[in-house]
Amino acid sequence: MQVTRLAFGTGSFSGKVQRDLGQEGFTRLVRYAYDRGIRFFETAESYGEMHRMLGVALKGIPRDNYRLMSKVTTRQGADPQEKIDELRRLANTEYFDIMLLHYQHTATWPADTARWQEGIQEAQSKKAIVSRGASVHGLPALRQMPATKWLDVAMIRMNHKGKSMDAEDYATAGLGNVPEVVSHVQQVRREGMGVISMKLVGEGTFNREDRQAAMRFAFRIAGVDCVTVGYKNTAEIDEAIENLNLALA
Repeated sequence: MQVTRLAFGTGSFSGKVQRDLGQEGFTRLVRYAYDRGIRFFETAESYGEMHRMLGVALKGIPRDNYRLMSKVTTRQGADPQEKIDELRRLANTEYFDIMLLHYQHTATWPADTARWQEGIQEAQSKKAIVSRGASVHGLPALRQMPATKWLDVAMIRMNHKGKSMDAEDYATAGLGNVPEVVSHVQQVRREGMGVISMKLVGEGTFNREDRQAAMRFAFRIAGVDCVTVGYKNTAEIDEAIENLNLALA
């Protein structure tokens, strides 16, 4: 799976930032990002209306000109095929380029999500999904990623300060363990997985200098393949592209 190094995230505070733009404002922002070269858009079942809003915003753009990622909530009792089909309808797409198991935060998630893994594989056989993976929160969950051969893609929280990153307690209010997280990123890359990082700007708490440092750290030190950032205006898109270019220079 080839994606742009920078993704357009729609989950700032579970999508509230993007929803508050309204459909017209959100569509303008998506099209601006597309025109600037961002061709990777991501959302999640838990982000409220964002599948539908993203489907409207991307309508009319040739489907093979961008990549689309979703994340599914692995709740008990839900039918994986029905849920994947529902998300495709909402996003107005025949397929997702990447589907992730969302918010895995226990050490037992590889076994606990077996039914969802099978469901995603079935959707792949029907060409409703191209590639598969998981997003994790907390070190106990992250430690399982290198050994989980089912994964094509690992979504891992990453920044240089440890803000909103992985610790022993997945819901900690403190800082995450940056060296251990980086070591796991490097492990999963050796296993052949693609790595997408999130929380790059510390959930909006970083200043300009730290946003530049976080981008540089993610690519130069941690070695991620792609980062996703949520935006609320065009200036944030321009800055993220500038920071990315500086990091890759």
